[in-house]
Amino acid sequence: MFSNADFNMYDNANAVRPLAERMRPVVLNEFIGQNHIIYPNSPLFIAIKNDKLGSSIFWGPPGTGKTTLAGIVANSTEGAFVKLNAVTSGVADAKKVIEEAAKRRTLYGKKTYLMLDECHRWSKAQSDCVLKAIEEGTIIFIGSTTENPYYSMTPAIVSRCRVYEFYALLEHDIVSGLKRAIVSPNGLKDLKVIADDEVLSYVASFCGGDMRNAYNALELAAITANTSEKGIQLTQESVRNAMQTKPLSVDKQSYYDMISAFIKSMRGSDADASLFWFCRLIESGCDPMLLARRISICAAEDVGLADPMALVVASSAMEIFKNIGLPEGRIPLTQAILYIANAPKSNSCVEALENATAAAREFVTARVPTHLMDQSHQRSTGEKLGGYKYPHNYGGYVLQQYLPEGLTEEIFYRPTGNGLDTGNKNPKKPKLKE
Repeated sequence: MFSNADFNMYDNANAVRPLAERMRPVVLNEFIGQNHIIYPNSPLFIAIKNDKLGSSIFWGPPGTGKTTLAGIVANSTEGAFVKLNAVTSGVADAKKVIEEAAKRRTLYGKKTYLMLDECHRWSKAQSDCVLKAIEEGTIIFIGSTTENPYYSMTPAIVSRCRVYEFYALLEHDIVSGLKRAIVSPNGLKDLKVIADDEVLSYVASFCGGDMRNAYNALELAAITANTSEKGIQLTQESVRNAMQTKPLSVDKQSYYDMISAFIKSMRGSDADASLFWFCRLIESGCDPMLLARRISICAAEDVGLADPMALVVASSAMEIFKNIGLPEGRIPLTQAILYIANAPKSNSCVEALENATAAAREFVTARVPTHLMDQSHQRSTGEKLGGYKYPHNYGGYVLQQYLPEGLTEEIFYRPTGNGLDTGNKNPKKPKLKE
């Protein structure tokens, strides 16, 4: 174990700042994960690099880089960067920031970023007080939230921002971050931590895609593990003791095999097998949120339109679990598992999505039929539109062309006839071409 001298040296050198804080990237090239929005020459990457980012909302689970990316923006801008927390700030705080931003822009020609953590917690009055400032460019708003902004925030704010969704980090992203922490002077370099890829993957597998959680686990394991002349050797056992997690009584491949068996059992309508694999994974220490996400995906992918309530049940179970956790949180998840396993199955939604996506990528120049165009098109071009038939004037359904030329006979959605997946009650789409 650490000697008092070793621990005091470590503690003083790092001023009791958590590893996650010390390892927080300050430049874009150090940012980990979110490769769907942050990569060389991506619009967001270029906007930040060139100090051209507009008002934005970063939305995603904890520990995925939202605050970190906002900090990188702060380090990249020549303007002012003000940070507020929606829990502790009010209208007066926001108005003060706006007044100072207006003066700064008038006197020095500098812009002001307003970073708002937990932005979904702002009331309508708080949100309304910054609307005009965002619209006029007095401030550039950057919100950070774990809640879906389209449901939890004032629509007027959301409409004025670009929403970037952050995903739970992949295991290899977390392992990459842990390796960097072990060798970094800001991290654990002085402690001479030794950990192989298997141990780091073990840490990553229990963190639910949360980088902060992974750093905390690594740091605690390092300062509580046995040490030798070579350094601090981390093992799965030392990590497990630090994290207070149950040991996975299976190897890594078997762990993923069980997850596969869990999903396929729900898809195959075997309620008993679904519940067994769920309990087996929970007892092995699997992150319940990983299973909750798989339950929701199965509800949409495999039950789909055969019973649309399956998705509602799955979504509700996941939200309830977030609020109450283990052990009681297993009950709503179990209800969702049994509902999905016993529900009729249809994958028509997934197939329709794949078919329509393929057509959209192929027919990139497809033109909207003139009778479906927005009326502003007629005013700006003088092109006569007309011909649109309002379905409600015909009892709710009327035959007319909705797809562009070249696709009028395509059928993307093919109902299976299982459960409620019976498709449109109207007559089958006839050929419109003469």
